[in-house]
Amino acid sequence: MTKIAIPTRDNLVDDHFGHCDHYTVFTVGDDKSVISSERLDSPQGCGCKSNIASVMQEMGITVMLAGNMGMGAFNKLAAHGISTVRGCHGNVNDVLTAYLNGSLSDSAEVCDHHDCGNHEQTPVYVIS
Repeated sequence: MTKIAIPTRDNLVDDHFGHCDHYTVFTVGDDKSVISSERLDSPQGCGCKSNIASVMQEMGITVMLAGNMGMGAFNKLAAHGISTVRGCHGNVNDVLTAYLNGSLSDSAEVCDHHDCGNHEQTPVYVIS
């Protein structure tokens, strides 16, 4: 089993990891079928300065499919054993499916400061 988290707002990937409404957490079986999904509320304030990475690690989350994030958040997640795919956009279920099908890769897109406006330069996956 794998647990995958997606920063979410209105059932879409939120463009900024640290300020999302909540995280949608999917538990996926070895056959890539979705076993369950749950909501993990986002902490108040900036995600990179919160304990969200340790909470996710305790929950067994090992993958983050994100729109964008700064290097502080990226490094904090990595330090807690969570690999991140940046540059995801669209409906969370469609993004999860694309990841499970192997059609997503990390954009290496980095936000260099809060509200930088660089969140949609190089999307990896766009749902039309």
